[in-house]
Amino acid sequence: MEALTLTTARLQLRPFTLADAPFIVELLNDAGFIGNIGDRGVRTVADAEAYLQKGPLQSYSEHGFGLAAIVSRTDSNMLGMAGILRRPSLPSPDLGYALLAQHTGRGYGFEAAEAWVDAGRRHFGLPELLAIVIAHNKPSIQLLEKLGFQRDYAAVPDTSEPNLFQYRLQY
Repeated sequence: MEALTLTTARLQLRPFTLADAPFIVELLNDAGFIGNIGDRGVRTVADAEAYLQKGPLQSYSEHGFGLAAIVSRTDSNMLGMAGILRRPSLPSPDLGYALLAQHTGRGYGFEAAEAWVDAGRRHFGLPELLAIVIAHNKPSIQLLEKLGFQRDYAAVPDTSEPNLFQYRLQY
């Protein structure tokens, strides 16, 4: 399956290639990524190439979607990644996104996430999307709520701040 490229007012959301490995090293070692998503153990370009092959590139071929590069349309700088993932541990695909720290707080995450929610509905016909957020990541929780995601309180009953969100794309 060919992966989808999306365009928004300020961004191009394009499939990753192995040439993006140096950027992946930078993004996956960003303090915000490690603190809010986790340490993926990607330290070298070779590690990043393996991450891309086993993650986004494999997902494109299996599902037609996956994490994609967030690229500025004005200067072609890579800002982060966003897309739809299919995890065996979840009953439905989930929305994922991450930006380099210097690009947060400018609405890029919302713009990219909104485009992928729309693609989930219109291009892939998904009935719902989930999103996983660590409880202390208030900006991501606010972004998801602004998009219309709702907290799934039943999924995480032992905490006052559940970290699974759900968005019904079709009724």
